[in-house]
Amino acid sequence: MTADGARMRAILLVAATLAFVVSPYASGSFGGFDPNAFPIPQDDPPVQPAGYAFAIWGVIYLWLVVHAVFGLVKRDADAAWDRVRWPMIASLALGAPWIAVAQTSPLAATALIWAMLVPALIAVARLDHGRDPWLLAAPIGLYAGWLTAASCVSVALVGAGWGIVLGERGWAWVGLALALVIGAAMIRRVRAPLTFALAAAWALVGVMVQNLGTVLPLAIGAAAGAVALLALWATRPAPRN
Repeated sequence: MTADGARMRAILLVAATLAFVVSPYASGSFGGFDPNAFPIPQDDPPVQPAGYAFAIWGVIYLWLVVHAVFGLVKRDADAAWDRVRWPMIASLALGAPWIAVAQTSPLAATALIWAMLVPALIAVARLDHGRDPWLLAAPIGLYAGWLTAASCVSVALVGAGWGIVLGERGWAWVGLALALVIGAAMIRRVRAPLTFALAAAWALVGVMVQNLGTVLPLAIGAAAGAVALLALWATRPAPRN
């Protein structure tokens, strides 16, 4: 790693982060796909978190900006910080046009959000948990945790919206199970930070709220999933670094 190369990556991360953060101002805020963008309209789909849950994006945006700017100003040549830059640059650069894509094509948006998720999870796997935890690991964990849930929700919406075999409730369970599998693997195998578990649990609680009084078994399942992810984090092996 050269100092000049690391600094260039730090600059690119700031640019990708800012492009990602300002994208809602260019494309409009996002609180879910247009129900009529699917062959089978998805009005109040059970897999989608209640609207308030999307407020987490304000925290994610702010923390990512702090992370990127601090990394450039104070940690430009730090190896622990540099390890996560390329995957975060890739994820955020792909995410910059995501809202615009989601407003026109749920299928394309689903493919794109999974393309965002993979490098975000790679970044989590590369984290040094002992180095600036609240500025390095925490914002990346929060972003990747919410993205994990959102990616699984998107798959379930596409499956239900195109009428693939299972129906809305069946696909809601698929989305919930998929989020739990990925979340559990990241927490136990990769030792994802607490913010990862909190963001995924926040999304699941949103699903619980969405289904209270309508699909009670799914509400209970989502609540149990949120508790399970937090319990897994609390009992995970300690990070090695």
